Amino acid sequence: MPVTNDMVRTWRAPRAVMRDLLAHGRREDRAIAYLMIGCFLIFVAQWPRLSRISGGYEPSPWPDDVNFEGMMTYTFYSLVIMLPLVMYAIAALSHLVARLFGGKGGFYGARLALFWSLLTTAPLFLLHGLVRGFIGAGLQANIVGGILLLVFGWIWLQCLREAEGPQ
Repeated sequence: MPVTNDMVRTWRAPRAVMRDLLAHGRREDRAIAYLMIGCFLIFVAQWPRLSRISGGYEPSPWPDDVNFEGMMTYTFYSLVIMLPLVMYAIAALSHLVARLFGGKGGFYGARLALFWSLLTTAPLFLLHGLVRGFIGAGLQANIVGGILLLVFGWIWLQCLREAEGPQ
């Protein structure tokens, strides 16, 4: 089944989709592909916000001598190079916490649950980026960001429950 169909199905039945993904066996190549595509889409979601900052519509968090290309470079490095490393650490930590509560899965299942949740919620990251780019920081961006966090957290928790369930 195509990944996009699984992404849509995840919004309705995350545990069933995670069960299907785990049934394919240990596929580290797929897990890292989900992570890298998700991180790249989050990077793409930052473009409207960075454009808004470089146009002077929002205060810049970078020093004055950093132009748009510099902002893009720093953002790419942090989201596509460093974030995957952080996600591996978060996945390992989530597995260890799940073990404390009786989880019976492995580190691979915890990684897959987190990486798949990130990829599945990438459309909301893109929406949040558009809101930040066109409207700017404010109530609307906070509402979309809150929805993003809730949906990501719910999907990740459901996927992790399935991955850490009885094997």
